[in-house]
Amino acid sequence: MRIELVKRPQRSKLFAAISPFLAFLLTLLAGALLFAILGKDPILTLYTYFVEPLTEVWSLHELAIKAAPLILIAVGLSVCFLSNNWNIGAEGQFTIGAITGAIIPLYFPEWNSFAVLPLMLVMGALGGAAYAAIPAVLKARFNTNEILTSLMLVYVAQLFLDWLVRGPWRDPAAMSFPQAPAFPSWAILPELFPSSGRANWGIVFAVVAAVAVWFLLKKTLKGFEVRVIGQSPRAGRFGGFSTAKTIIFAFLLSGALAGLAGISEVSGAIGRLQPVISPGYGFAAIIVAFLGRLNPLGIIAAGLVLALSYLGGEAAQIAVGVTDKTVRAFQGMLLFFVLACDTLILYRIRFVRTAVSPAKEVSYGHG
Repeated sequence: MRIELVKRPQRSKLFAAISPFLAFLLTLLAGALLFAILGKDPILTLYTYFVEPLTEVWSLHELAIKAAPLILIAVGLSVCFLSNNWNIGAEGQFTIGAITGAIIPLYFPEWNSFAVLPLMLVMGALGGAAYAAIPAVLKARFNTNEILTSLMLVYVAQLFLDWLVRGPWRDPAAMSFPQAPAFPSWAILPELFPSSGRANWGIVFAVVAAVAVWFLLKKTLKGFEVRVIGQSPRAGRFGGFSTAKTIIFAFLLSGALAGLAGISEVSGAIGRLQPVISPGYGFAAIIVAFLGRLNPLGIIAAGLVLALSYLGGEAAQIAVGVTDKTVRAFQGMLLFFVLACDTLILYRIRFVRTAVSPAKEVSYGHG
């Protein structure tokens, strides 16, 4: 007996629409089972995850802070994935964006000007795009596997950041703590509502980027090119589209948005460079992209859902006593069920019984 996946002649529009909700429901059920096995109250844990963070104003601000980088990165990844380019290195592009954007406040701390913050954001986006260009050029020129190259560059970026904050960029006033000097006030991303919470302009950048990329994909020739190349490179070549140029474009846009997320994070929520500036936003954004059906507008909602799982996970660690590894496993289940539901929309499962051939008689000669 073997299991085969047979492509459906036509996918159901209804199930395609409800697939993310079905995946979320399955995640809740599997999560409840996981928490019960760990000896935790499933109802209390899920309430702590998804309801309690929405009951306080300060929690809503924290939700916006965590959702902003997830949405920004996932919107860029959606362009890559739609063009059939698998950028798995957004975490590294996020880190390099934070580093390049921090150059101005670290080397010119006395430069107090309204131009400082816009320049930091631009440099962060350019840094992320430049780092994403490495796997893009390698694939376009040498047909290198972009999954491996982009993923390996994540660790290079993280080690580079660690070296900077422990070495040349270490704050002399921080005693033995490995961190860069705090950004001056002109280099701090302003809060949206200074009198009521910490949410900053990063969430505005995320929503604007999502709308802009949605317009690009749906209403422009470049967006049509991305979708055609992603679905059928051969058809794209017949249409006069360049596969290599599409690879470069998708990676540069994805890297720029990841870099913008990186500098927005360190100039907003953190306020300085330190060895760890991300809880894994670059990888979690992959879940967000697929949960949002690779639609930039859907990614806004998906980003808020996954940000809620981050916020709820922190609350559950304190209130219920689950570990951070359990939180990550819970988020991983969400990606698994999203991909499983999408697979079953496109394919149906067929069980094939394999015939057992009769054993052949072997005659042995006598010596």
